[in-house]
Amino acid sequence: MDINLLETELRRDEGVKYLPYQDNSPQKNSTVGIGHNLTAFPMPGEIYPMTDGRVSQVLTIDLTRTFAGLDACLPWWRALDEVRQRVVANMAFNMGVDGLLTFVNTLKAIQSGNYRGAAVGMRASQWAVEVGARAVRLADAMQTGIMPA
Repeated sequence: MDINLLETELRRDEGVKYLPYQDNSPQKNSTVGIGHNLTAFPMPGEIYPMTDGRVSQVLTIDLTRTFAGLDACLPWWRALDEVRQRVVANMAFNMGVDGLLTFVNTLKAIQSGNYRGAAVGMRASQWAVEVGARAVRLADAMQTGIMPA
């Protein structure tokens, strides 16, 4: 998977914030950088505003954690084509691996290659309501295997 492309997509989807803020999730998590959840993963002693280098460093740590969670819970995700791997990684990054695991039927559809069914499940979720255009883009990519610009 092209990590640089995933990072570019996450920068677009999550935005880049150098100071902590409350995200727009129902939980109103304290967040910083590129979607780093300070509620779940505090960074005591962090100096704000963050630098670009520090934002990138934290993103790398968060992606490593996300990939490890996916590998532990959904080891088949690595066998997907690159676009669908990025969709799964993007979703897991956004809602956490535990959040992604609640998409039981969608994940079964992805694993079995029923990408149209997976996209339908993605579009019908509360997550899609919360993230809007991001969900549409990711569901389209899941269905077609092509990531829209």
